[in-house]
Amino acid sequence: MPRSKLEIADIFRTHGPAWRQANAGHVSLSQLKVMSAIAACRTEALGGHVAGCTKCGHHHIAYNSCKNRHCPKCQGPAARDWMAARAEDLLPVEYFHLVFTLPAEIAQIAYWNKKAAYGLLFKASAQTVMTIAADPKRMGARVGMTSVLHTWGSALTHHPHIHMIVPGGGLSPDGAKWVACEPGFFLHVRVLSRLFRRLFLDGLMELHRTGQLVFFGDFEGLATADAFKAWLAPFRKTEWVVYAKPPFGRPEAVLAYLSRYTHRVAISNSRLVSADAQTVTFRWKDYRIKSGDRQKVMRLATPEFIRRFLIHVLPDRFHRIRHYGLLASSTRKANITMIRA
Repeated sequence: MPRSKLEIADIFRTHGPAWRQANAGHVSLSQLKVMSAIAACRTEALGGHVAGCTKCGHHHIAYNSCKNRHCPKCQGPAARDWMAARAEDLLPVEYFHLVFTLPAEIAQIAYWNKKAAYGLLFKASAQTVMTIAADPKRMGARVGMTSVLHTWGSALTHHPHIHMIVPGGGLSPDGAKWVACEPGFFLHVRVLSRLFRRLFLDGLMELHRTGQLVFFGDFEGLATADAFKAWLAPFRKTEWVVYAKPPFGRPEAVLAYLSRYTHRVAISNSRLVSADAQTVTFRWKDYRIKSGDRQKVMRLATPEFIRRFLIHVLPDRFHRIRHYGLLASSTRKANITMIRA
């Protein structure tokens, strides 16, 4: 793909100072650091090195990357390195892609409590799959998965969800054999959805009980336990969105597929169309359209575009890629060796 002429860095360098001044006191230190890192990426501000040809005497200056995980330019190399490290963990089985999402109202609570709520989203989704898979009436196996957090929709709105890649089977409880799932089918998504709903809501209540949640605006009344419990009650009866995509054609396709998710940022430079002091225009995909062309063009006021990009800055030291079960980092090598044997 040709290098995009317009970049997020250009928008931050040109319009970032005015935005920071207009929003002084309402921007976190983490967000300010992300803006600065992206603006300085591959510029003389970060230094660089000179590559020269001894034959023709030509010299080329290559400036250093910021290596910030929210920078669109830095995630390509990071993704390739991560994929190379994961290649040796592939198993010769079907792999499935599961997606766990939150209702919009619950996502609003998560927006104010990112570290606690995103951590719970990881935990509840992984526990859901491991619990259902271990049920003797289902698969009766110990499974593993790789989970990736995305917090955005295509229009840069706040839409936290987990992309999970799961091998199609697991070890028997005694670890003596591999238990494969049915060809082309992993687990019932409705069963997964209902357990996920219960685990997440129970976890949210526990976060509230231990004082780990904050509320603002119209939600301030939820600070009391009884009010929060009553507010959550209707969500225990609604259907939560969990869906499974068709299995991959071959194990090698898993890495190519994962590369589109693991190190993705809220918007890539290639989606930008134009930008000036008033408006940023970019391409987005409208998933509400079930058939036909989903590709559309959106125009946002430049300050709003910057705000939307920055709401997806993750808390410091928060891991957005996690491994569970048989693929947990501490035991992955031993488990994969056992499975292959």
